[in-house]
Amino acid sequence: MKIKKIIIITPLLGFALGFNTIINAFAKEGDKKRFHTEKEREQLQLMQVLEPIEDGQYFLQSKECRTCHGYDSTQYANVDANGVSVNVFDDWESSMMANSAKDPLWRAKVSHEILINPAHANELQDKCTSCHAPMGHYTSFYKGNPHYTIADLELDSLGLNGVSCVGCHAIGPDGLGSMFSGQIPYDTNRVLYGPYTDPNMGPMQLYVGMTPSYGAHMSESKVCSSCHTLLTNTADLNGNLTGGKFVEQATYHEWLNSSSSADNVTCQNCHMPRVDDSVIIANQYLNLPPRSPFNRHKFMGGNDFMVKLIKNNKAALGINVSDKNFDSTIAVTTRNLKLNTLNVDLLLDSVTQDSAFVRFKLTNKAGHKFPSGYPSRRAVVQVVAIDANQDTIFKSGLFAPNYALQNAPPSHQPHYTIINDETQTQVYEMVMGDVNGDKTTVLERAAITLKDNRLPPEGFVTTHVAYDTIKIVGEAETDVNFNKYNGGIEGSGQDYVHYHIALTNVTTSFKILAKIYYQPVPPEWLEEMFAISSAPIDNFKAMFNAADKAPVLVGSDSLVNLAIGLVSHSKELEFKVSPTVTSDGWVTINGEEVNKIQLIQVYNVAGQMLMNFRPQQSEHNLLVRLPETKGVYFISIMLDDRKTALKVVRQ
Repeated sequence: MKIKKIIIITPLLGFALGFNTIINAFAKEGDKKRFHTEKEREQLQLMQVLEPIEDGQYFLQSKECRTCHGYDSTQYANVDANGVSVNVFDDWESSMMANSAKDPLWRAKVSHEILINPAHANELQDKCTSCHAPMGHYTSFYKGNPHYTIADLELDSLGLNGVSCVGCHAIGPDGLGSMFSGQIPYDTNRVLYGPYTDPNMGPMQLYVGMTPSYGAHMSESKVCSSCHTLLTNTADLNGNLTGGKFVEQATYHEWLNSSSSADNVTCQNCHMPRVDDSVIIANQYLNLPPRSPFNRHKFMGGNDFMVKLIKNNKAALGINVSDKNFDSTIAVTTRNLKLNTLNVDLLLDSVTQDSAFVRFKLTNKAGHKFPSGYPSRRAVVQVVAIDANQDTIFKSGLFAPNYALQNAPPSHQPHYTIINDETQTQVYEMVMGDVNGDKTTVLERAAITLKDNRLPPEGFVTTHVAYDTIKIVGEAETDVNFNKYNGGIEGSGQDYVHYHIALTNVTTSFKILAKIYYQPVPPEWLEEMFAISSAPIDNFKAMFNAADKAPVLVGSDSLVNLAIGLVSHSKELEFKVSPTVTSDGWVTINGEEVNKIQLIQVYNVAGQMLMNFRPQQSEHNLLVRLPETKGVYFISIMLDDRKTALKVVRQ
């Protein structure tokens, strides 16, 4: 990567000239307004002394940003309209981004990969640290060092700072969206990009030697593309590189092949909760204009398990973050999983004298596959039928006490269209295979995809230019229900799992319960790694064994008071909303049963219910006015015991 010419910011001379000299110099500079009032000068004298960036350096630790962008004890800056702190630092420091370089699972996996292929140790560590410790990795690279290892990381405070403030805001626009696998196009001119035009440059130049600049790319999904699409080299079982590549994860490409991309619903829209209040974004500067909208730096995803594990082992990991901040991150992550990932509906087809026929409908609400990201992640469907005496008639998808799957085959469960046996479980996952076609969890041995039935996002089609990196693999390819609308058209983001449940000797009424659970780190995925010993592996193994491994319940539905010979009363709700993207906020809901809708609720992506009303029963084309704020909304429709949700965007 070519290194751009470094510009030394003139205000750094202020540390030699003195504080007041610099303030006066700024005050006399053309028509620019003065940066500080007299009261501010007094406050600034009490601020901690910041360490400006040194010659030959390109990044800063997050602590250098905390003074201005952390908690404001005066409650003037970094708060919303209700006085609630929304400061960047506190939100970030308990996220997986902040702890990426200390993540014990990542450390264990790097150790595992090196033990399997020791001849590739340097290359493996280079690849892994480029995203998990980008500031340390790239500083070393810019200085001409051939490799950046875990040993280097342990002695490098920049690297240990994980994916921090400058690690993201120094990313330049050139090449974004076409550079992957840890190739990050950093701007080495000591520029920090942000989403706001006309940034106030003086203070940041003065105190840390960096120049804030407007960058439209900071509000676009492509700023995430360098690390959220990862291709790895393939090695055979003897450690010889085959020359092949394997797509370990491609969340960015999944988003490209979705209606979210077409509707300009970005990663930031969902993973950085939006605050529409006017927010002063830096402490101690009374002259700063407020900014709106403001995206909180929660970086909420779906990996609540690892956030909890890190919280419970923070002392051993050298992490000094309050439990309060961790609990906040865990709460928004869990809420995101429960409210923003799936809609589920259990639909009754019929009950004969000897069988019940039901369908479990799943609709992906995310802008990428579900699950997405690291290949350990999976979602498990659990269906249980119970009679009036509380005896179990049927069970599929149950967990063992350690939360491994019961009845698991040696390799993996295939994708099912129909489940009629208790040994069958619908698992949405990506399964890697080695050069011999056997299942593997060693990333560098991954050569082929044995299965990928992760639920595609709405709008996903096999004709998209990015499909070759995000293919549907296995039985799901030929499943007429998988990602298909009626008539076979692609892009529904849905799947139907049909259950045929035998009712032998059932004489009472019964009920059927359907649930789907999310597991970011299933026990089975760790078996290959835990069979080998090293300090990082053993450390993580002890943490994992002590952790609460219960998966997160993402969605559930049920059918109750069922009886032999019952004909379906659960006609599926079929509603459409138009337009799906609106500028004036008005949308129309159409459908055969629209005049029977009993309740309408409108939620934002944070899961907050913003509207709740009962429409007039005589309406045939139901008009709904969205909230004034721009963003993504879900319109929840309820009729009898049925429900569905429609996604809309207000621009």
